[in-house]
Amino acid sequence: MLDRKRFDALARYARELHAREWVANHDGNLSLRDDDGRFVATPTAYSKRLIEVDDLLVVDRSGKVLRGRHRIFGEWQLHRAVYDARPDARAVLHAHPVTASGFALAGVALAPVATAEIAVSLGDQIPLVPFAMPGSEALERTVAAAAERFDVLLLERNGVLALGDDLEQAFLRLELVEHYARQLLVARQLGGPAPLASDQLTTLQQARTKAGLGPEARGLPKR
Repeated sequence: MLDRKRFDALARYARELHAREWVANHDGNLSLRDDDGRFVATPTAYSKRLIEVDDLLVVDRSGKVLRGRHRIFGEWQLHRAVYDARPDARAVLHAHPVTASGFALAGVALAPVATAEIAVSLGDQIPLVPFAMPGSEALERTVAAAAERFDVLLLERNGVLALGDDLEQAFLRLELVEHYARQLLVARQLGGPAPLASDQLTTLQQARTKAGLGPEARGLPKR
């Protein structure tokens, strides 16, 4: 059962997204999965700056509100797609950090993977999920397919979706993606980043698996 500490954490991370300027107005959303098939999530049409525990919702897989005084956000199907694709995912954060979202708006991938930290922490690529209309089955399918292999997704013309074992891991992945986007932007101004060699990337992927990171390390099917 979802306990008070997890509600407190979700409200705190929602406010942190706003403090980092990774969300504005009513955008961005956060959720946690419980063992009994329920989820706790932030509500729609509510600034993350103002989120308190009493504002959070408990919903089922379909997004039906089981507890709470607000409505679920319209992009719930993206969270559901991640949870369905990744049984190991316990938390999902969706935000719009400016630099990474700038890449998404331009339809430019966060590539190449040029640092060991990105390769081990996030994998051999950060996929750019093609644009599809919000709420569409096409978007849900493409997000699910990407989430089967990766822990962070760049959503074209949208922002970033990060999953994790808990809120802290998902948050750190989101933070790392934004930091890497800033590095890439500077590197491109200086002539472009040099990608890791294939043998280096292979070695780092082995280290990633050994550290228990990524779907394959969790015993999930290789796609």
